[in-house]
Amino acid sequence: MADPLVPEKRRFCTTCRQPVGRGHDGTPGRSTGFCRKCGEPFSFKPALAPGDLVAGQYQVAGCLAHGGMGWIYLARDRNVSDRWVVLKGLIDADDPDATAAALAERRFLAEVEHPNIVKIFNFVEHDGLGYIVMEYVGGQSLGQILDARLHSNGGQPDPLAPEQAIAYVLEVLPALGHLHDLGLLFCDLKVDNIIQTRHAVKLIDLGGVYRMGDPEGALFGTVGYQAPEVSALGPSVPSDLFTVARTLAVLCFDFHDYRSDHRFTLPSQDAVALLQRYDSLYRFLLKATSPEPGDRFQSAEEMADQLFGVLVEVVADRDGVPVEAPSKLFTTALSAGIERPDWRVLPRPQVSRDDPGAGYLAMLDAGWLADADALLAEIEAAAPSEWRVRWYRGIAEMARASPDRAVASFDDVYTELPGEIAPKLALALAHETAGALIAAARWYEIVAQINPAITSASFGLARCRLQGGDRAGALLAYERVPDTSSGYIDAQIARIRCLSARDGDRDPALDDLTAAGSALEALPLEGEQRERLAADVLDAALRITLTTEPTEVDRAGVLGVPLVERELRIALERSYRELARHAPNRAERIALVDDANRVRPRTWI
Repeated sequence: MADPLVPEKRRFCTTCRQPVGRGHDGTPGRSTGFCRKCGEPFSFKPALAPGDLVAGQYQVAGCLAHGGMGWIYLARDRNVSDRWVVLKGLIDADDPDATAAALAERRFLAEVEHPNIVKIFNFVEHDGLGYIVMEYVGGQSLGQILDARLHSNGGQPDPLAPEQAIAYVLEVLPALGHLHDLGLLFCDLKVDNIIQTRHAVKLIDLGGVYRMGDPEGALFGTVGYQAPEVSALGPSVPSDLFTVARTLAVLCFDFHDYRSDHRFTLPSQDAVALLQRYDSLYRFLLKATSPEPGDRFQSAEEMADQLFGVLVEVVADRDGVPVEAPSKLFTTALSAGIERPDWRVLPRPQVSRDDPGAGYLAMLDAGWLADADALLAEIEAAAPSEWRVRWYRGIAEMARASPDRAVASFDDVYTELPGEIAPKLALALAHETAGALIAAARWYEIVAQINPAITSASFGLARCRLQGGDRAGALLAYERVPDTSSGYIDAQIARIRCLSARDGDRDPALDDLTAAGSALEALPLEGEQRERLAADVLDAALRITLTTEPTEVDRAGVLGVPLVERELRIALERSYRELARHAPNRAERIALVDDANRVRPRTWI
């Protein structure tokens, strides 16, 4: 910085947080003085000047920035190859003994080794002040990136794309988890303490790191990021993760009042378009910033797992790119439920053989609802807040044909696990069973978009759209199923039936029949299944031929049969007689022979 100056709007008393050093009537504010409210002295002048040699080793080049604990300086380490380092004021105290004690206490930070945490080299004292010596990492903080976007956008906030903001946070979470494993809490995560370097994202400013369980440790934090209970109960892993969620919110939407009206809360979902579009992101932020620490994420790993699931959903929606993301909590959904919703296709919680939940699901499969209820009551008594209990309750309500109650249980699971696919698919099935087709289609759409291989979602989406009169939408749903999926042939069969069926009072278009015929010819089907589909296509083609002027008929035909009445009748008769050969009983065989006689061309014999 050519002129190290702290803007007046950022000058606050370190004790009572009242504004200090402010100007009046055109007169600039003083950079040193005393707080009018509490009498605490303040100084916004750098304690070090270019050329100063700190601790006989670090030669100051100048100021980089002003942080919550004072100025941050760039210096050269004259003892180690003139490498660049950063000096950060650790404490500002008049008591040399207190300074020495603080420096000794902070030496544990030098043991922290993680690629996403800035390295601490040393702790030194100079003129009664303590300094942390850290590695210098070139780059911008996320706060500086947001400021640059603001200025280039004409002074209007320009948040990061949600997938980019989430990716930054996902890089930071393992670093926090590493600190937590060492019994340390970062305490002051915010956009200004995350640096984007050329090759990585790094946490800086470890001056506020706190040892867990240390009642004498100094507490640091930033208004708008810090959890509400810290001042009374002290920091914890959930309070650290609270700051993560606040940082994410500041990065990805215009959260202008996060230090005031929403110091500990989120704006309403209706007020933020991004949160309306991505409900899972909203649920994630709600859980992570819950007023009760016990209701938040309890580990950085748990938080990262759910946030990655949210990222997968966002990327699938914005880029149309599905990402393989196996769940650590649920099995894979089954490929079934083509014609009607079936709760048995839902993924199941990962359980061990001795988990009582495994026996509960087996009882439901067997239809032993009374026994299952008794077992669930035991599980619920042992772990009333466990999400698996609510999942099992939802499954039980589906088995009892009480989908409205199941919706409530699955919604609770979704709130707990916003990044998981399983509760979203469960909500879709429950809503469809309850007749809430619009809500069901929305959830099916999300699941099918995230993972097209979950064919039960595509089939459910197609059912909802067909019942809503959206035939084109149903066809698109069937087309989503990839050819690598075990449900691909089922999806193509359903698509053929949809293409060849009447759309309300209208016969299918010729283009649709041609597409149905081409799809059928490409499928490896034989026998009764193929003949039944062929009969549907040929029957539709015959109806069109009988009601359409010859000049309008595409003579290329379908399934190798020209769109000519006689040719179509012969082919359709052949299909019905072939189906009669496969009929499972005499009555159905007679009906199929009657159909063959009905459609065959008229002859003299």
